[in-house]
Amino acid sequence: MELHGLGVTTAYEMGDDVTLPVWIGLVVRFEDGLYRWQEGAVKRRHLGTDPVGCAIRVARRYAELQADVPAWWDELAKELRGDSAGDYP
Repeated sequence: MELHGLGVTTAYEMGDDVTLPVWIGLVVRFEDGLYRWQEGAVKRRHLGTDPVGCAIRVARRYAELQADVPAWWDELAKELRGDSAGDYP
């Protein structure tokens, strides 16, 4: 919910109360008291006691990724969506 308030309209819950896909390559999971996500090969985390702070951090990163799509995104998008992903992030 916090992400939508910060302008990230593509985020949605998986229904397992643990996983929140924001954008291809930016999937946030809650486990072991931490919010965790991976950007390409880089793993990130944020304390689970600060959901608003995590949402701000993820929203900021989402905006950065949208503005400058990283090189790893094309391969990941193709793998997850198939060739139909094309130029749509």
